[in-house]
Amino acid sequence: MMYMHYCKSCQRVYMLNGHKQTCPKCRLEISELKISYMDYVTMDQEARQQFCHCCSDDEQLQTLSTTYRMYKYSKWYKELQAQLPQTTIITYPLTDRVTRDKKRMSII
Repeated sequence: MMYMHYCKSCQRVYMLNGHKQTCPKCRLEISELKISYMDYVTMDQEARQQFCHCCSDDEQLQTLSTTYRMYKYSKWYKELQAQLPQTTIITYPLTDRVTRDKKRMSII
């Protein structure tokens, strides 16, 4: 599926397949836009230029952009996580705290 993205660095709107996080040209962070692919492609040249101009303004870009919330389930995210070193967190129960809480409750 095609999604619309805007790169502030390149000041350009991209039609990209999937929910991309980086610009294909400069590799910096890009913003995914709320506008659908079909709405964008039906715009004339003047409307596209105006839309790109609106995206260059930070306040307007915030209202025009969206956050893809399911990226943690995407293939590229899983592959990235597999490449990162895995840290193991070991936790131990605090038995001393449990006895302290019981003492405190018996005082009340």
